Amino acid sequence: MRKGIQIICALLVSSILNAQQLEILIQEALVNNPSIQKLDYQYQVAVEKVNEVNTLGNTEFNFGFMAVRPEMDMPMERFSVSAMQMLPWFGTLPAKKAYAESVADAQLVDVDIAQRKLALSISQLYYQIYEIQAQQEVLAQNKTLLQTFEKLALTSVRVGKASPVDVMRLQIRQNELQEEIDVLNQKSVGLKAALNSLMNRDYDTPIQIVSDLEFPKNEEILAYESLNNNPELLKYDKVAYSVDQSEKLNQKESSPTLGVGVEYINQDAHPMITSSVKDMVMPMLSLSIPIFNKKYTSVSVQNEIKKQEIQAQKNERLNLLTAELSKAISQRKQSRIKFDVQKDNLEIAKNAEKILLKNYETGTIDYDEVLKIQELQLKFQKNQIQAIKDYYEQTSLIDYLIQL
Repeated sequence: MRKGIQIICALLVSSILNAQQLEILIQEALVNNPSIQKLDYQYQVAVEKVNEVNTLGNTEFNFGFMAVRPEMDMPMERFSVSAMQMLPWFGTLPAKKAYAESVADAQLVDVDIAQRKLALSISQLYYQIYEIQAQQEVLAQNKTLLQTFEKLALTSVRVGKASPVDVMRLQIRQNELQEEIDVLNQKSVGLKAALNSLMNRDYDTPIQIVSDLEFPKNEEILAYESLNNNPELLKYDKVAYSVDQSEKLNQKESSPTLGVGVEYINQDAHPMITSSVKDMVMPMLSLSIPIFNKKYTSVSVQNEIKKQEIQAQKNERLNLLTAELSKAISQRKQSRIKFDVQKDNLEIAKNAEKILLKNYETGTIDYDEVLKIQELQLKFQKNQIQAIKDYYEQTSLIDYLIQL
């Protein structure tokens, strides 16, 4: 399991700073998350199960004594003691051990899957919080810009070149931006609480989030064949192997069972006994043969059907993961396209803003146009932030699907 933690902590990285901050969160969650701990305990129980099955059955002891002694002119038994140990057919115990080990191996894959899903959930929350903080920053910048225009409008009102209504509209828009900032702040509190919950710590524990994210210059070449290494698919291979071991055990259990033992009989001294040894020791051997073995034949048929079912489930899951990977790759490419378009649009909007400010020097400024340009800039900035967030969210999902 610890090896799995180290592998997952290497996932979902985009830059050195971002990787460090995110890796710390993931590593702490993998150690402290109760769901992971629960699965780890279940795996430990499965491992201990190997020791349970790798033992012989109970040894049977019998003791009997003569409660009522009839008067007979022959040696009488005082008491008898016997012990019997049933022995499975040769190779049965190793088959039981191999089956238990295969079940434990399948259980370990469940731990790996849960770790990867936890890392994915933390990464998605991380980037959602980043989006909120980035939006709050651009909202604050736009509010500051509007405050600058408000000062210009007040000056224009004094010289009769603007209406008080223009000032009021600028103030209303500032209030709306502050409302968005406050709403986003509450949303951030909820997301941080959810993230802290996954890490099993106080809901209000501070979380360090990267302040700026950029698109990487180069993207790795993705191979759909890497999906075969996804633990969700490996789990089916482990379960199929477990069924194989179950069938081997079934074949062994359909074999005879041997029993060896000994019985000691203690007798009274009697004139009829001329030997110096009056007691008896009797070795015993038993053989249990499953003559009616329809049960084992049926189990073999069931195991074969199970293997076919598992293969069908694996094929179904592979198709779903392939579609999910294709969708994630497509959406990640869309995010880069959207960002580039919004970047161009934002540059145009900033040029328009410069023209408006230039017009102020001539005494003519349209504050209605000021608000429109401001809203456009804010829209483009938000779209850029969302595009970056979507890019890294899809990267997180891609890493979950194909990362070794």
